[in-house]
Amino acid sequence: MSLPLFLVSELPPGSGLTLDGPEGHHAAVVQRIRVGERLLIGDGAGSTARAVVRAVGKSTLDLAIEQRWYADPPAVRLTVAQGIAKGDRGELAVQAMTEVGVDEIVPWAASRSVAIWKGERGTKARDKWAATAREAGKQARRAWLPVVAPGAVSTVELAGRAAAAMFVLHEEATAALTGVALPDSGDITLVVGPEGGISDDELATFTAAGAVPVRLGESVLRTSTAGLAALCVLSVRLGRW
Repeated sequence: MSLPLFLVSELPPGSGLTLDGPEGHHAAVVQRIRVGERLLIGDGAGSTARAVVRAVGKSTLDLAIEQRWYADPPAVRLTVAQGIAKGDRGELAVQAMTEVGVDEIVPWAASRSVAIWKGERGTKARDKWAATAREAGKQARRAWLPVVAPGAVSTVELAGRAAAAMFVLHEEATAALTGVALPDSGDITLVVGPEGGISDDELATFTAAGAVPVRLGESVLRTSTAGLAALCVLSVRLGRW
């Protein structure tokens, strides 16, 4: 069984570390990690260390760092613009996409999105996506946590984002994601519509900006699973898997 991962803002130099705050409480009180046990400490930005517990406090662990390593960021970043969905479908999508390796998630306020992110409600919803990504990243033992954009973007804003390639998942597309040309570096953006799909006007805006409509197969996937499936395809094609 792989060692549990706990996150810190940065890995300090030296051979010792005190894990405190919410992560220390979770390790000492919830998971009841004891002296002599080993765990992973990461900053979510490529740096990870293996450590052994030297002492346990009320909500802290005193650790001795045994090994450090750094994972380079991927040459091709995978970004998913996820149409805002109702209920918990958006969070399910964020969780699954984080587990399979998404690098950035952009909430997209599509014309057919039922849920509207505005004001305090929008801030809370975005923060929930970020928290979901953080916890899923820990569960997956990821060296790099995905970035969740600070707020929902419009269709025009999304179409204007810089990317080496943009693919729009659309059930009427003729090109298959398994066969389209991929860049060797930069950012690939996948656009996933909400429950009601992507409108003709939105599709026209994306294609005018250079995006390519693609499909995954004959089945029509839910908004909570389409991005996951597309990331799996790209992970194989890019040699991540």
